Amino acid sequence: MFKFIKKRFFTDFKNSLRVGFFLALRQVKNSSKWTNFLIIGVMTLTFLNLVVVSGVLVGLIDGASNAVGKRFLKDIFISNLTEKKFILNTTEITEILRANPNVEGFSARYTEGGKIEANYKTKLRQDDIGDEVSAIFAGINPEDENKLTGIKSLLIEGEFINENDFDRVVLGSMLLDQYAKIESSSFPTLSGVGIGSKIRVKVGGYTREVTVKGIIKSKVDELDRRIFFPEKQFRNLIGRFDLNASEIAVGLKDGASPIEMKNYLNNLGFNEFAKIQTKEDAEPKFLKDIKKTFEILGNLISGIGLAVAAITIFIVIFINAITRRKYIGILKGIGVNARAIEIAYVFQSIFYALVGTIFGSILIFGFLKPYVDAHPINFPFSDGIIVATLSGTMMRVLVLFIATLIAGFLPARIVINRNTLDSILGR
Repeated sequence: MFKFIKKRFFTDFKNSLRVGFFLALRQVKNSSKWTNFLIIGVMTLTFLNLVVVSGVLVGLIDGASNAVGKRFLKDIFISNLTEKKFILNTTEITEILRANPNVEGFSARYTEGGKIEANYKTKLRQDDIGDEVSAIFAGINPEDENKLTGIKSLLIEGEFINENDFDRVVLGSMLLDQYAKIESSSFPTLSGVGIGSKIRVKVGGYTREVTVKGIIKSKVDELDRRIFFPEKQFRNLIGRFDLNASEIAVGLKDGASPIEMKNYLNNLGFNEFAKIQTKEDAEPKFLKDIKKTFEILGNLISGIGLAVAAITIFIVIFINAITRRKYIGILKGIGVNARAIEIAYVFQSIFYALVGTIFGSILIFGFLKPYVDAHPINFPFSDGIIVATLSGTMMRVLVLFIATLIAGFLPARIVINRNTLDSILGR
């Protein structure tokens, strides 16, 4: 008996699906082309809202994160231990890195905190407060640094320093008021400083006058608040006669694992002399926090768009069903299963969601994402991209289809449950 009921149920359901699909096909074909175009347009825009809005918000921070990794941290970042001022046994570490076949390049940097003063020649009295800012001073090998991070490409004015430059420096743009454009006592900048300007640097108890040779803008605070010297001069300036660097950025070849390289260096015992981190480990915490915040914000905005799309589908299907009450009544009167009529409207909703999703996917993955990847969005603090993964997109497609199914089923159910005779007579 149970098998008979089960077989009958599946047979009836299969017939309902077949009839529902046929009715849905007729409804779509007989509907106004402009109505279909409008609904598909709404579904396409909803899909774009679900994927692109959250993708841009997350991509805004991903762009900043990528810039920090590409221009500053690279794949492995080695820095001094908390209780030390520099990396012990730097020479031994660099020799191991140079001999490792997975290492594409590295740059050892010598850093020290100090102050930069401008317009000091125009002070009326020597004890007057000058135009002064704090900065990180960095001594680098210009050739090694450029090979690793492409720092020369970040120049917006002037030229980059070379190994034999003397008393010439490159400034980060966030040190200058014409680029920072921030009026805050807690974030001072230098005014009237450009290429060829003389500035006075105070670092490690020494004071020296240098000339600005170039200005870089990277949208990475760690670089844009630095002043760069050739390594040899800087070590002489601060009295550092050893080769123990403050930080070493290491770039790996394609396919090499940063985690394996980190473990390799730790197993050699270098973690006793330095802090060894992957790019993800060394990434500033505020970037990770903002990324999580923007993910939540993007999902919230996408949720609002999803609700709008569901309401739109509900209204369209409800109006469609109301205006076709007589037709629905006649179908029920001649013996068409009510479930088949409900399924017809559900199929209709699926059609709009499917076509809208296909058009949206073509727009995103065929045009928008490749274009933005090639031409990042120029946000003030990062070059933004669109983060859209296949798994994340499929999840949003699933959510959109579920919302559409519910929005298509409910109004059809409301209208179909009315009395058949009243529907035929329009009462």
